[in-house]
Amino acid sequence: MTTNAPRPEVLRYTAFSSSPEGGNPAGVVLDAGALDDGDMLAIAADLGYSESAFLTAPPEGLGGPGERAYGIRYFSPKAEVPFCGHATVATAVALAERTGPGEMVFSTRAGIVPVEVTEEDGTLRATLTSVEPHVAEISDADLAEALAALGWPAVDLDPAFPPRIAFAGARHLVLAAATRARLADLSYDFARLEALMHRLDLTTLQLVWRESATVFHVRDPFPVGGVVEDPVTGAAAAAFGAYAREFGLVPEDAVLTLHQGEDLGRPGRLTVTLRAGDPRVRVSGTGTRIG
Repeated sequence: MTTNAPRPEVLRYTAFSSSPEGGNPAGVVLDAGALDDGDMLAIAADLGYSESAFLTAPPEGLGGPGERAYGIRYFSPKAEVPFCGHATVATAVALAERTGPGEMVFSTRAGIVPVEVTEEDGTLRATLTSVEPHVAEISDADLAEALAALGWPAVDLDPAFPPRIAFAGARHLVLAAATRARLADLSYDFARLEALMHRLDLTTLQLVWRESATVFHVRDPFPVGGVVEDPVTGAAAAAFGAYAREFGLVPEDAVLTLHQGEDLGRPGRLTVTLRAGDPRVRVSGTGTRIG
């Protein structure tokens, strides 16, 4: 961005909550065409949210004339990330407030992500469809290092949930706590966990506790983004949905509810939908403007 060019408007939205005090805040720039990487990173760092989203022109062929197709990039206060679910939801809600609900498509570094926004009783709800997910092993040594950085004894893990790295646009290490108390007690070695996550190319850790067959509580340490914890994490929810289906922890057709942010005082709720015959994962939530 040239020094005399006007700075684009930076909107503030929260995702996965209909209250500005809940969910996960995100910065949203609806016209970032004049910004370079340094500008976007500076805006994200100035806001201090876990991620901010920046809309750019769509790649050629993504959408025809009049279609709502966009390029989108995501920045944490420290670096660009390939995909961010909550900032996608926030951006889709911001667009729907201006042009109405309906279908949109976003070109991310991770791939093409369709989003549908619906409205019910004045509340906007966005549903994103992830790129095709996959699940990978983690070595015993790397798992031991992750647990050491968290301060979690191995006996505090739920044996029904094998530790794995799950991807649905970004990589997340899934670890399941045996109790809600274990999940609530999160005080970790920031530098040690950050170093491991950089080495394994992880975006967050998806820490999970199972309340019932389809209800989960989750938390996401995010030191590589420059914040201790991401309040409500759509990309990790998508990755977890793929992981849970991969190991038969939920049916191939399932609707899961994930509660996140309660331990931070910013409660949010994510709906994760799995469809038999479609490997992709759908993540839904409400959103609203802050201020």
